[in-house]
Amino acid sequence: MKNILTKFRNKITGFFYIKIFKPVAFKRDPEDVHNTILNIGKILGNNFITRIFVNLVFNYQNPILSQNLFNINFKNPLGLSAGFDKNAELTQIMPNVGFGFMEIGSITGNPCKGNPRPRLWRMLRSKSLMVWYGLKNDGCEEISKRLLNKKFKIPVGISVAKTNCPETVDMANGIADYIKAAKTFRDADIGDYFTINISCPNAYGGQPFTDPDSLEFLLTEFDKLQIKKPVFLKLTPDLPFKMVDKIIETSKNHNIQGFVCANLTKKRENPKIIKEDLEGIPEGIGGMSGKPAEETANNLISYIYKTTCGKYIIIGCGGIFSAEDAYKKIKDGASLLQMITGMIFQGPQIISEINRELAELIKKDGYKNISEAVGKNLK
Repeated sequence: MKNILTKFRNKITGFFYIKIFKPVAFKRDPEDVHNTILNIGKILGNNFITRIFVNLVFNYQNPILSQNLFNINFKNPLGLSAGFDKNAELTQIMPNVGFGFMEIGSITGNPCKGNPRPRLWRMLRSKSLMVWYGLKNDGCEEISKRLLNKKFKIPVGISVAKTNCPETVDMANGIADYIKAAKTFRDADIGDYFTINISCPNAYGGQPFTDPDSLEFLLTEFDKLQIKKPVFLKLTPDLPFKMVDKIIETSKNHNIQGFVCANLTKKRENPKIIKEDLEGIPEGIGGMSGKPAEETANNLISYIYKTTCGKYIIIGCGGIFSAEDAYKKIKDGASLLQMITGMIFQGPQIISEINRELAELIKKDGYKNISEAVGKNLK
């Protein structure tokens, strides 16, 4: 009965989102809409009654989806990816929306205004967003103060990066910026895990720490922080596997417990991209989310899982619009998942709908828990 009621509720909520909210919102500038949603989310999260209401409208939980990883309880595998809640303003409402965890940021050592607007475009036919924010955020000190003494109902990851400015192109300065951000949250004991974002496609100096020698220097400094929580590396989906091999080998010697696969893709020759969607977007800038990033992200997940024999926990991200999309990533080797674009295109009810259908797929395959399905496509 619960399953039937949840499905019915999601259909009604989805209808209102697709037929009423989305047509109006998608006529406005996407960054303006994003900022409006953030403001609404803050208001809803600050009131007990509105949190209960949101929980009734969106949330869904099933024990079959629960996992304990690194002694952290994830009630379901679907998380909010870094990039949506850059300044950690939605930590009180996202548990009620139905996410099993969330990642804030990416957060840099110093405040960053990001790249000039426009810096966000909808690619409707490609089911994608072109993102050129450039690590816009309030900086580690302001954001850590915002979260100090707050209690989180779901695990919260802290994604750190280097400030988007010419000064951090210098390797030593860039590493120091990463370390400042991570140390600030470590000292304040905020967050359940850390993600080192070495794959932002929209910052000065590109992605220098995908080079194994540079990465060695960065991770050596991270080791000195003696972080007692899990640390992940967030990778670009555009890396050749030879480079991925070197990153894995480097990671083996450092305090890295997993990988986020993957960040935005910059490759515009992707067959999933409808060329008309690129009209009006300047050449050479931005990275694409959603469906154009899906296949390369899945390939990266399965490659790392197979290469390391499942040694690392993988968070799969890119192109999740349905339970089938999510389940493929799990069977390819991801223990956890992240999304943004699918929620924007289809509505927040898609979170509970994916989790509801995931539970059905797991039961259909005869598994008692989602963890049993991890990597099954490769075994």
